[in-house]
Amino acid sequence: MSIELGPEYGGTGSSFFSTILVVEELAKVDPAVALLCELQNTITNKLFITYGTEEQKRTYLPRLAKDLTGSFCLSEVGSGSDAFSLKTRADKKEDCYVINGSKMWISFAEQAGVFFVMANANPSLGYKGITCFIVDHGTEGLHVGKKEDKLGIRSTSTCPVTFENVKVPKTNILGQLGEGYKYAIGVLNVGRIGIAAQMLGLAQGCFDHTIPYVKERVQFGKNIFEFQGMQHQIAQVATQLEAARLLTYNAARLVEAGRPFRKEASMAKYYAAEVAALTTSKCIEWMGGVGFTKDYPIEKYYRDCKIGSIYEGTSNIQLSTIAKCIGQEY
Repeated sequence: MSIELGPEYGGTGSSFFSTILVVEELAKVDPAVALLCELQNTITNKLFITYGTEEQKRTYLPRLAKDLTGSFCLSEVGSGSDAFSLKTRADKKEDCYVINGSKMWISFAEQAGVFFVMANANPSLGYKGITCFIVDHGTEGLHVGKKEDKLGIRSTSTCPVTFENVKVPKTNILGQLGEGYKYAIGVLNVGRIGIAAQMLGLAQGCFDHTIPYVKERVQFGKNIFEFQGMQHQIAQVATQLEAARLLTYNAARLVEAGRPFRKEASMAKYYAAEVAALTTSKCIEWMGGVGFTKDYPIEKYYRDCKIGSIYEGTSNIQLSTIAKCIGQEY
C-alpha cells in the first residue's frame, strides 16, 4: 500500500522498481490483488507525493499507508481513449468549486476513501481547463453506482461514480488549476509499467501452474512434456515471457534514472498484455479438458488477462504512442 512512501508518512521508503516487483509477484497468485497494489502505489500515492501540498500529504498519506484506498476518476461514457474530451465540470462558487458530471469504469470505487476527480474548471480552454480535485468519500452529492459484472479481475470493484453539486474547497485542488491533464498523462505513463508487471506476473503464474501438470500427464506411454511439438510451444512462450520481463524492468529502470520512458512504458504494457493473452490461451490448450474447468486456476488467468489490452490505455493507444515517439526520434 505504501512501498515508495517515506517513513515519515508510514511507508517503507523503497523504490519504484520494488513496486514493480511486488506487483509482479502478487499477480502470479491473484491479479486483482496486484491491481490494488499497483493503483495505490503508481497513481494514488504518486499523485499526492508529486503534486500535493504539505497539508494534503500530511492529511492523506499516513492513512493511505494503513487503511485508506484511493480511486482515480478520469474515464466517462463519452471519453475513454479520448480521455480529455470529458464533460464533468467544476464551476467556481465563491470559496469553493461545484462539481457536476459522471464517471465510468472507476476501479475500487466501492472501497475508496478518497477520489481524484478530473473535471473541467474552464471549458472555454478545452482540455487545458481540466483540473484534479480531491473529493473525500461521503461528500454530499457523490454517489457510487452498482459494481460492474465483469469477465475478469472480479474481486475488484469497477463502478460508475456520479457527482451532483459536489462542493469542493479550493484547498482540495491537487496541484495547479488547469494542470490536471498533465498530471493524468504523467501518472498513466508510470502506471502502464505497473500494468505491464501485472500482466507479466499473471502470465508467469499461469505458466507455473501448467508446466508441472504437463510433466505429469501421461499419453501414449510418456508425459506430454516429452513430445517435441509441446516442447517447442513451451520454449516459445517462455522466451516471450522473458522478453516481456526485460521490457518491463527496463522501463522501470528508466523511471528510476530520471530518463524519458514514455515509449518504453507503452512497449512494455502492449507486449506484456499480448504475451499474457497468448500464454493463458496456450496453457488452457496444454492442460486439455481440465484447463477449461474451474477446478484449476488456468481459466481465471485467461479471463483476468483480457483487461490488460484495455485499461490504462488500450493496445492501439500504446501502438500510436510508440509510433509517435519513434517519429520524434528521427
